[in-house]
Amino acid sequence: FFCAIISFLSFLSTEAQTVINGVTLPDSFTAGKDKLVLNGGGTREKYWMNMYVGALYLPGKSKDAANIVSANSSMSIRICIVSGLITSSRMTEAVDEGFKKSTGGKQADYKDKIDKFTKAFSEEIKKGDVFDIVYSVEKTSVYKNNMLKAEVEGLDFKKAVFGIWLGNDPADSGLKDGMLGKSK
Repeated sequence: FFCAIISFLSFLSTEAQTVINGVTLPDSFTAGKDKLVLNGGGTREKYWMNMYVGALYLPGKSKDAANIVSANSSMSIRICIVSGLITSSRMTEAVDEGFKKSTGGKQADYKDKIDKFTKAFSEEIKKGDVFDIVYSVEKTSVYKNNMLKAEVEGLDFKKAVFGIWLGNDPADSGLKDGMLGKSK
């Protein structure tokens, strides 16, 4: 419910919506001057429990994960927390693990940028919180409930961030397929 309110109040278009696992997501999103469309979404599961609903927004639909990760174009991942089990420390650990996988174990090369990025998850996280990870004009920005929490420069870092969900060893392969608009 809270995610739906945030969606309504945010800088998203509310013309059309898609519901994934009870979470209402707008079918379009504005990143800077670019209008993005919902490419797909799904649920991050861990130990058979739903943790969050994730959605991918792109300039145009695509099922090519490698191309999306490497593209220097506006895009966004929305994360709607659906479990009270997600805490700040657990989210930070999960993101750190994701960076380890997405960088092929070379996350030390991005240490300062990762530290800046993970600070976006340092405050208490509650069920209903919404994180938007937005890449636009060589910068990755993280918003929590529409409040800017972090900004990190560079296409190289964007590739590492989006690789967490869309890389060869994603956080959740079912969520990756959902974000790519692939049916199960």
